[in-house]
Amino acid sequence: VTDRTRILLIDAVTSATGLVMPVAEIAAAVEPDVRVLVDAAHAPGMIDFDAVALSASYVTANCHKWMCSAKGAGFLWVRDDRRDDMYHSVISHGYNGGWPSGGDRLHAQFDWTGTDDPSAWLTVPDALEAVGAMHPDGWPGVRQAIRDLCLSGRRILLDALGIDPPAPDDMIGAIASVPVPPAGYSGTEIFDPLMAALEQRHRIQVPVFIWPAPPERLLRISAHLYNDESQYRRLAEAVTAELNA
Repeated sequence: VTDRTRILLIDAVTSATGLVMPVAEIAAAVEPDVRVLVDAAHAPGMIDFDAVALSASYVTANCHKWMCSAKGAGFLWVRDDRRDDMYHSVISHGYNGGWPSGGDRLHAQFDWTGTDDPSAWLTVPDALEAVGAMHPDGWPGVRQAIRDLCLSGRRILLDALGIDPPAPDDMIGAIASVPVPPAGYSGTEIFDPLMAALEQRHRIQVPVFIWPAPPERLLRISAHLYNDESQYRRLAEAVTAELNA
């Protein structure tokens, strides 16, 4: 951050590396001089997440990932003091004012931008209720259960590969990445050869990313209530078999 910095984009949970970032502390350190936009695509449902408490100017997130709503559901949250300079890229109803009593310009411009299908949005309350009911402790129990399973799955893979954790446990939510040995893969192919082999020969779909640059790469796992430890043991066996082939 320098005196030329105007906005800072931060992931709440990184995608390729699967790390939970200290976004509240980062936002508090630079706001209000530098506006903070939090990309929280993976946060709702995975971690204890409160957009209002982050002190960020803007927060955007998805609901279809860990909350399990239909695809197409997400949200944009804007802090009160930043709303006056937020404009939708599509000019439609509400642009010239005249919004209902009690409403505001932000909602007038963003809530109705033309002919949209709101079906995905309408699934969010039911998804919250249904998934929360799958654990006796509700959503706090869901988050803890999937995090515990992810850490267990990560340990199974690390033990199989004979490597140490690349990140501390307290930076892990329900996704985790582990380094796998480099391969003759430039990144120009559609799929990493290990990723393709796992799908074609073992019927396992798991992403393998180039990170941070070829030939280094990461294999990323995820965990939710429909997973169990046996799946990670099977993955570890398949990965070691392919790497030793």
